Amino acid sequence: MYVNNTTIKSWAEEDRPREKLQNMGRAQLTNAELLAIVLGSGTRKKSAVELAKEILTENKDCLYKLGTMSQVDLMKFSGVGDAKALSIIAVMELGRRRAVADIPLDKKINEAKDIYDLIKPDFQDLDHEIFKIIGLSRSNRLIGKKLISKGGRSGTLADGKLIFKELIDMKASSCVLVHNHPSGRLIPSSQDLELTKRLAEFGKLIDLPILDHLIVADTGYYSFVENGRMS
Repeated sequence: MYVNNTTIKSWAEEDRPREKLQNMGRAQLTNAELLAIVLGSGTRKKSAVELAKEILTENKDCLYKLGTMSQVDLMKFSGVGDAKALSIIAVMELGRRRAVADIPLDKKINEAKDIYDLIKPDFQDLDHEIFKIIGLSRSNRLIGKKLISKGGRSGTLADGKLIFKELIDMKASSCVLVHNHPSGRLIPSSQDLELTKRLAEFGKLIDLPILDHLIVADTGYYSFVENGRMS
């Protein structure tokens, strides 16, 4: 059987991912070349770039799909062991965290999409529901965000006492509720409607208003305010 023993080291320098990164800058590298740098090496039969292309092709060249792969999924590729699989997972997680960290804590919130852009990385790739609160100042600037609960695919519990305690602790003047629907269905359930009504009513009593409630999914978001569901 024919075996390709050509390694990256034998390629022209401009074709080697690390040298290309160093000499031409990161924007000039393809996704496969960047992934090849993470992999570090290939196998006797294929280079790191070829292995990276194989992984990306399996994911239809979609980095989002790559980010959903587990260690077991990645290790199904010949040439990917524990270390390489974990390296890929770590890099994808850093990308998600960077998306969150790049948003300044005092960002001004003007509309529902601002909240969605802020919170979307926190919900990416989840196969279960989580419930978060976004605390805002009187000028609608971001003070903080807090995970309240997480559950299964069909729902999670949101404790009103815990929600308002966290908001008071962070000295928030108002807040936005956010939870996800792993199913991708952006329609509030009867429980979502009832919970929002109860929390909004209590928020008015203590002068800590609930400004909106967002349901998020990978495909977009549903805003209670934009759909006339906040009284």
